[in-house]
Amino acid sequence: MNFGRGPSVVLNVGGTRYSFSREVLKDFPLRRVSRLHGCLSEQDVLEVCDDYDRERNEYFFDRHSEAFGFIMLYVRHGHLRFVPHMCELSFYNEMIYWGLEGSHLDYCCQRRLDDRMSDTFTYYAAEEPNGGPEGKGRRPPGAEGRKWLERMRRTFEEPTSSVAAQVLATVSILFVIVSMVVLCASTLPEWRAPENRSVEEQSRYTAESVREPSGIIEAICIGWFTAECIVRFIVSKNKCEFVRRPLNIIDLLAITPYYISVLMTVFTGENSQLQRAGVTLRVLRMMRIFWVIKLARHFIGLQTLGLTLKRCYREMVMLLVFICVAMAIFSALSQLLENGLDLGTKNKDYASIPAACWWVIISMTTVGYGDMCPITVPGRILGGICVVSGIVLLALPITFIYHSFVQCYHELKFRSARYSRSLSAEFLN
Repeated sequence: MNFGRGPSVVLNVGGTRYSFSREVLKDFPLRRVSRLHGCLSEQDVLEVCDDYDRERNEYFFDRHSEAFGFIMLYVRHGHLRFVPHMCELSFYNEMIYWGLEGSHLDYCCQRRLDDRMSDTFTYYAAEEPNGGPEGKGRRPPGAEGRKWLERMRRTFEEPTSSVAAQVLATVSILFVIVSMVVLCASTLPEWRAPENRSVEEQSRYTAESVREPSGIIEAICIGWFTAECIVRFIVSKNKCEFVRRPLNIIDLLAITPYYISVLMTVFTGENSQLQRAGVTLRVLRMMRIFWVIKLARHFIGLQTLGLTLKRCYREMVMLLVFICVAMAIFSALSQLLENGLDLGTKNKDYASIPAACWWVIISMTTVGYGDMCPITVPGRILGGICVVSGIVLLALPITFIYHSFVQCYHELKFRSARYSRSLSAEFLN
């Protein structure tokens, strides 16, 4: 240490004193404390601590003394846990002050911190800078334009943020419903009758289908979705982040097939290549079913499902591993008992292990189509064990997924309530 005198220094944290030698501070595990070793003047010291007593060579930190005591236990023994009856976020704030991170916590406390931060995520993410009365006043140049873009972005991204956003969301939902009704109706036998025409009639029908009522409705819906996607892209803050969002990728997958099918129809014309392209066109048109996922922008339930799957991917992977391991074991045993052994009766449905995997998956999920079943006594006993094992294995990760689902629902509901309050203020104004 280049400042202060004496063989030892005293740290006073919230009234609790700790005495250390000068050499210990040089490589102290807490970054804020180790910075004291390089201080050259009293001014440098006051940038690290809150006060300094030259006579006692004592450094005062106005921080939580009990929290620092638990942090010192980590310095001595290498284990960092939360202070009982103390908010996890408050203790995490103390950790950041002294130079620690969430990874220094024990695993159980890391999970508590993650859950706590997940619960309070919207409290910080939804705050708007300069949104309160203290933020009003003289604005920098270009603030009006940025405010207008932000208002447009919230109108298209948050359905409950304003009256215009609610109207826009309602219109978008109506277009999705209409497009889905037309897609479902197009698979009816009455609508599919023109597909049985000859190749020449089929090519002429495909060219003229755009002018039919269903084609006109489809073109209007596609036009609306395209315009909506373009406007949302223009007013977005980060264009790269906009392209990477899952819902925007789904929008692109739902819109692009229509334009591809139109281009294929234009380029093929009355050529016989249209017959070979017919399957491709039907596949592209059927991709419009992705429009249903657009409803996730307007319903908390679908948003909660997507957010839960995103946060519980570890539990989902664990569930898939359980199923795969059970499938490998039970399919091999069932194939051996039903077809592999010479017991006088061979079940041809279990001729191979891949074929037995189908029976295992429908048994573990308790679906039981009945298209294949064991006929030997050992095979039936194995089938019962397979069913019971499936119930147990599928139920194990459900608790974690359920708790995450509840947290995600409350989080999204809180954010929706915030925008509803801003909507009420708009009505009052």
